[in-house]
Amino acid sequence: MTMTWTPDAFADALREAEAYLATADPPFAALLAQHGPLAPERYRREPFTALLRALIGQQLSARAAASIAQRLYALTGEPPTARALLALDADTLRGCGLSAAKVRAAHAVARAVHEGGLDLAALAAAEEAAVIGALTVLPGVGPWTAHMFLMFGLGRLDVFAPGDLGLRRGIQRLDDLPELPSPAAALERAERWRPYRTVAAWQLWRAF
Repeated sequence: MTMTWTPDAFADALREAEAYLATADPPFAALLAQHGPLAPERYRREPFTALLRALIGQQLSARAAASIAQRLYALTGEPPTARALLALDADTLRGCGLSAAKVRAAHAVARAVHEGGLDLAALAAAEEAAVIGALTVLPGVGPWTAHMFLMFGLGRLDVFAPGDLGLRRGIQRLDDLPELPSPAAALERAERWRPYRTVAAWQLWRAF
C-alpha cells in the first residue's frame, strides 16, 4: 500500500533505502559512494502528472520527454489537469511533440479521469496488481507506464520495471556484464534490492 508521504518522511525513507541497498549489494554500495543520495523532490509527482509524464516518456529519452512535457505544461499549466488537457485538440498536442498514438492515449486517460472512470486517488490504496490492471485497460497504457505511475505518482518504493531498457543497461554496467540482461534476468537481479527496488531503479537511471 501507499503511504501519504510528507516531504520529510519521503526524504527519510530514501535515506533508509539507500543505507539498506549499500549493505545488501556491494556493487550498489560503490554506486552510492560515487553518486551520493537522491534529491527527494525529483521523484514525486502529483498522480495525474505522473501518469501523463509516463505516457509522454514511452520509448523516449528522459531529456526528450522532459522537453515535450514542458511545452505541454506551457499550455495546460503545471501541474496539468485532465480538464486542461482535454481542452487541447490533437493538432495542438502533436505540436508539443506527442505522436498520434500518444495523443489518443493522453486524451483517453484524461477523459477517464475527468469523467470518473479512473479514480487516481482510490488507486493509492490499491494493491500493485490492481493498479496495473486499472491502468492497462486504457488505450496506450502498458505495464511500463503503470510501473512509472506506481513509482512516481504513488510513491511505491518496491516497484521494478523489467522491460525498461535503461534499467537493463544500468544492471549491465553495474555488474560489468558482457551482454545486456534479459527482462527476466533483470527482474531476478532486482530481487536483491527488495523492499526498495524503486529506489534502486532511480539510482540506476541517474547514474547510467
